Amino acid sequence: MSEQIGTNAPRSLGDLVPRQEIKGTVKRLELYGAFVDIGIGQDALLHISQLGKTNVRNVEDVVKVGDEITAYVLKVDLEAKRVALSLMRPPALTWDEIREGMVLSGTVTRLESYGAFIDVGAERDAMVHVSELSSGYVNSPSDVVKVGDTVEGRVIKINRKKRQIDMSLKAAEAPKAAAVTTSSSDEDEGDLPTAMELALRRAMADKQPSRREKSRKRDKDRRYALEQEEILSRTLRDHSK
Repeated sequence: MSEQIGTNAPRSLGDLVPRQEIKGTVKRLELYGAFVDIGIGQDALLHISQLGKTNVRNVEDVVKVGDEITAYVLKVDLEAKRVALSLMRPPALTWDEIREGMVLSGTVTRLESYGAFIDVGAERDAMVHVSELSSGYVNSPSDVVKVGDTVEGRVIKINRKKRQIDMSLKAAEAPKAAAVTTSSSDEDEGDLPTAMELALRRAMADKQPSRREKSRKRDKDRRYALEQEEILSRTLRDHSK
């Protein structure tokens, strides 16, 4: 699924791939970032937004000329002969690799009143709304999962612009439930739910709460990430002129 991170030192631009770990020497500092010699005959740009810290005002506060650093290839533009680096380890899953319908495993990292956040190896944690945690009524996410739990969910919605991934645990369970129902079809009819039980289940499902507004902090983080990405793109364009 993901590119194999190379361990050999690159010799040319064509040897570079996104997410590749690479070593280099800081050669020059600018207001918008640092230029790094990575041994291919041209320097790569380490933008100020990719220094691994938020709200960096001076590049020199993080790196200095002559520093030997380990970075990761963020972007490679063969036509323009440009390379962008990042000090932050890239995610195991990129936005282009994530598709609706995919079943992903991850770890519960945070619980909120409206749902749970799952680290699936992407740039942002996926969110499972409280109504998608289980097929029955859920009063609180903590009734179903706890921080540190390993869970499996199905991607039901992706918003690449806002960097949002919505998942469902109950959707991932659906095929398993269907398999169990099929295998037990020969059992006595006495094991099947009564009409009253089915009506009760539907009534409980109808009581599930509607999606609540996501927290302001997550929206702020997402806006910040988009702003930094736009700044990086502009800087690379300006640098090539």
